Amino acid sequence: MNKDQAAGQWKQLKGKVKEQWGKLTDDDLTRLEGDQEQLAGRIQERYGVAKEEAERQVRDFRSKNAEYYRASVGTRH
Repeated sequence: MNKDQAAGQWKQLKGKVKEQWGKLTDDDLTRLEGDQEQLAGRIQERYGVAKEEAERQVRDFRSKNAEYYRASVGTRH
């Protein structure tokens, strides 16, 4: 996968994240750039949920959106 394809996949994934967690801002998503630990922390902060719950939500989200996640986030680690 080339850099442009990865960038396109990340944009699609960001849209899915916004659908799931509407309280996250575009700035939040730009700063996260696919880091799932930071995503869980930001969810915890914005929604007032426990760390374990935020991490569970991120795991569930990853499972449901695996095709986007592997393509975009996988290239960032």
